[in-house]
Amino acid sequence: MSDTATITTLNRAAWDASAPLHGVGPAWDTLCATIGAGGSTLDEVLTVALNTAGIKGSKLVQIGCNNGREVLSAMALGATEGWGIDQSQAFLTQADELKALSPHEAQFLCADIYALPANAPRDFDIALITIGVLNWMPDLPRFFEAVSGLLRNGGQLVIYETHPMLEMFDPAADDPHTPAFSYFKTDAHIETQTITYDGSGTNGGPEAHWFPHTLSSIVQAALDAGLTLNALHEYPHSIREVEYDVYANQAAQLPMSYLLRATKR
Repeated sequence: MSDTATITTLNRAAWDASAPLHGVGPAWDTLCATIGAGGSTLDEVLTVALNTAGIKGSKLVQIGCNNGREVLSAMALGATEGWGIDQSQAFLTQADELKALSPHEAQFLCADIYALPANAPRDFDIALITIGVLNWMPDLPRFFEAVSGLLRNGGQLVIYETHPMLEMFDPAADDPHTPAFSYFKTDAHIETQTITYDGSGTNGGPEAHWFPHTLSSIVQAALDAGLTLNALHEYPHSIREVEYDVYANQAAQLPMSYLLRATKR
């Protein structure tokens, strides 16, 4: 296997191990109720961005869709066709559970974004990437080439992600406000904690590789893949694990998240 294939295989095993921790409990019950009622889990920033991108009547694909909650939420906003792509079958099993509760008929494809099947649809109006996707990608240029290939000409990419500046800090450090890593670090953080949304993972999970990327490398990879930048907004609020809330509401505020929209020309 190539390095990229090796890494994505390791990360797939880590996410499959993570899935059982998220398909039970109060948060899962609340999610089931929201999706079952035809509701949306998307916050105001992403809702506005999708409406601006023309979500109503669109054909949308989410890359790294996890349990499908955001695909189904996008359909609640008016997408008429929704697809989710993820390489973790364990999370896509949960997506099928949510789909069974939802009034919306989404489609889910288990696939590595770097090795999409030839019959994958490639005429989407909107491609969506949200929190916790880009940092699992060892090769940004190849990733954005694959994403661009899913869009029709004139289709839009919407990214709502954690800000790369946060990758400089370790919220568990004795002094969490002193940078712990270079902004320009490119080698992966290798994790052996089970992945959880709230950061409460325990040691002993499968090996996972988390890659820091600068904002400029993300934007440049999108441009090189034939996308034209429409908008780039940075925000002071966090959309990642709760431990990162320590960086919110500071007098000297870090950027904590960003929203990017681009169009395939």
